[in-house]
Amino acid sequence: MIHLYKNNGYNICLDVNSGSVHVVDDMTYDVLDLMKDGADEDAVCRALDGRYDPEEIREVIGECNELRDQGMLFTEDVYRDVIWDFRKRPTVVKAMCLHIAHDCNLACRYCFAEEGEYHGRRALMSLEVGKKALDFLVANSGSRRNLEVDFFGGEPTMNWNVVKELVAYGRELEKHHDKKFRFTLTTNGVLLNDEIMEFCNREMGNVVLSIDGRKEVHDRMRPFRNGKGSYDLIIPKFQKFADSRGQDRYYVRGTFTHHNLDFAADILHMADLGFKQISIEPVVAPPTEDYAIREEDLPIIMEQYDILAKEMIRRSKEGRGFNFFHFMIDLTGGPCVYKRLSGCGSGSEYLAVTPWGDLYPCHQFVGNEQFLMGNVFDGITRPEISEDFKEVNVYSKKECSECFARFYCSGGCAANSFNFTGGINDVYRIGCEMQRKRVECAVMIKAALAGDEEISLPVPASSQENCGEDCGEEECRS
Repeated sequence: MIHLYKNNGYNICLDVNSGSVHVVDDMTYDVLDLMKDGADEDAVCRALDGRYDPEEIREVIGECNELRDQGMLFTEDVYRDVIWDFRKRPTVVKAMCLHIAHDCNLACRYCFAEEGEYHGRRALMSLEVGKKALDFLVANSGSRRNLEVDFFGGEPTMNWNVVKELVAYGRELEKHHDKKFRFTLTTNGVLLNDEIMEFCNREMGNVVLSIDGRKEVHDRMRPFRNGKGSYDLIIPKFQKFADSRGQDRYYVRGTFTHHNLDFAADILHMADLGFKQISIEPVVAPPTEDYAIREEDLPIIMEQYDILAKEMIRRSKEGRGFNFFHFMIDLTGGPCVYKRLSGCGSGSEYLAVTPWGDLYPCHQFVGNEQFLMGNVFDGITRPEISEDFKEVNVYSKKECSECFARFYCSGGCAANSFNFTGGINDVYRIGCEMQRKRVECAVMIKAALAGDEEISLPVPASSQENCGEDCGEEECRS
């Protein structure tokens, strides 16, 4: 299977199963377009007769066949054969999202957590529950050494002393169990101060800083409960924090909605503020909400990704580049096969913990009793939920199995699938369209910055294999 597309003046061919990328001229593009539909050499020559020189056409066909023989074009899908026992594969818990605070000091309009309440009550996680959660993670991580703990909310800095004590407890567990914790934090910045920044710079592997972009956009969607905007308060703090981390190991992370479909301007605004690590996500909301993304918004959204990609190329060449999370794509390696096929591992390798210790497949399922899996005191009491999530993969969804982007998005988000279709083993179609566009733009950026009109970027065979549950590699932590 190959995917052909044109973007920003580049003719690009992505060989889906090998991951090889080829930037080609017009004649090669047209030849490949016919070959992908099964046309043989003579049929290709007849179809292109009068447009290109016949001898050059046959030469191009020969080169394409050589690439096929080298495993870089029209490669077979070797993953379908290993998927039959996917549910039976052994898994361990690698990461936990600790809802350290079901409370928040902002009233973001699109918040799926209902200002931190998660369909329940406001609460702060106690130190006892947090310790039990870390104990559970260690006990259920098998031989895996690298573990991840995300401090989440609501707003986790509203329970800051417990965050600090849990980090200290985790460091003690490391010594006794030969484990290594990578702690992360997501914050809206309202309570951010020098003490918190210094602690995070010592202990947090990554920090997510919530900002939606331009002042008018941010303040509309992320106000305080009295309606006042939060932009002016948080921006100086975030700039200081990002600089203190050497512009690394953080993201400024925003959400765009129907009200700011020109979101490329918000991303570039954040870049102009000096941020080098940027992410902005489309809001996921029911169509009844005025800010929800609609199908008719997609043409504008696709154009925005193109605008952003071109500007990122220009700035990179000028020495003013920045990273955009959804355009960061590894064409020379990447995670092991299981991660490429099943994504984040929610429900089996990744779990969320409420302030009172309940376990859910991920933070977006918290509060939905249908997905309550157990608690940190008694363990998993409904293992069938974990089994159902283990089965979710790119071949259990028809749309994914036929999609060129399946090894880059890994089947998408189970929570989005459930919220829009009622089941975890389906797809959120609007999200799929945006993901495909992001992959196309990401590959085009790689081609543009390679500076060569004829490039071929294959994924090495070693990355096609499962690297192992306890390998400890950076990309396999979560």
